Amino acid sequence: MTTHTTRMLIIGSGPAGLSAAIYGARAGMEPIVVQGLQPGGQLTITTDVENYPGFRDVIQGPWLMQEMQAQAEHVGTRMMWDTITSVDIAGGSPFTAVGDSGDEYVGDVLVIATGAQAKWLGVEGEQKYSGKGVSACATCDGFFYRGKKVVVIGGGNTAVEEALYLTNHSDDVTLIHRRDELRSEKILQDRLFGNPKISVLWNKTVEEFLGDEGGLNALRLKDSVTGEESRFDTQGAFVAIGHAPATELFKGQLDMDDSGYLLVEAGTPKTAVPGVFACGDVMDHTYRQAVTAAGTGCMAALDAERFLGKLEFAKKEAAEA
Repeated sequence: MTTHTTRMLIIGSGPAGLSAAIYGARAGMEPIVVQGLQPGGQLTITTDVENYPGFRDVIQGPWLMQEMQAQAEHVGTRMMWDTITSVDIAGGSPFTAVGDSGDEYVGDVLVIATGAQAKWLGVEGEQKYSGKGVSACATCDGFFYRGKKVVVIGGGNTAVEEALYLTNHSDDVTLIHRRDELRSEKILQDRLFGNPKISVLWNKTVEEFLGDEGGLNALRLKDSVTGEESRFDTQGAFVAIGHAPATELFKGQLDMDDSGYLLVEAGTPKTAVPGVFACGDVMDHTYRQAVTAAGTGCMAALDAERFLGKLEFAKKEAAEA
């Protein structure tokens, strides 16, 4: 077992974690990034990226994350191929995390950038056509379905918001819901039902995503009341049944909302524990974009630097007293 020490320990290596690392390294904090089970985060399973600032042409998600990691390493970040299995936050700074390798990671500040994963239906064809007609993010991929027939699967706020957003690109949007009423807020429902571009299929579950070499072209549906099956042709399907933040490690140690997202001070990445910062999708259930994750990663690093400055000043004063 090896103990790795740093002024800034970062858990997670998506846009938030790597942005925090870049800013932290430039501030001389010599950050360590523990990459986790999915190095690079959700962008490593995203193909075309057309909305990240600074790139005129379409870029590839994995390439973008490779470039961010290379930049972080270039300015002094240490990347660790490990997965954190436990964290001790209660004792305050310094914070200790233990990896699956058995190694310990000790940081004066802790930046949590473990992200969130879209919830999937888990039916046949869903992963096969992921990125080829099946998506979990309309704001990320809706642009690629301009003028096409698309569906949104779900019945909560996210599903309704995705359906409304897609009307910017498509005149034929169908919301598919397994029940006979929506769970979303009334004001969103009013907007949905009042939009002539959107229709709703009630009491339908998706049993299978169908397609060919060219990608998705239909859904196999089942009526949740009668059991009758049917085929629904579509060129794009957006699964909108929520996201699951990766916060299991921090249960009982950090405050979370009902959905498991880490709670932070409004407008900042500061958690209730001094020296612990949360950034990216692990604390953002609203925007969930690479650019917003990167922005909060920057904020976490800047606030971490200020925290360490105050901590060191307090230690100096105590030593001189």
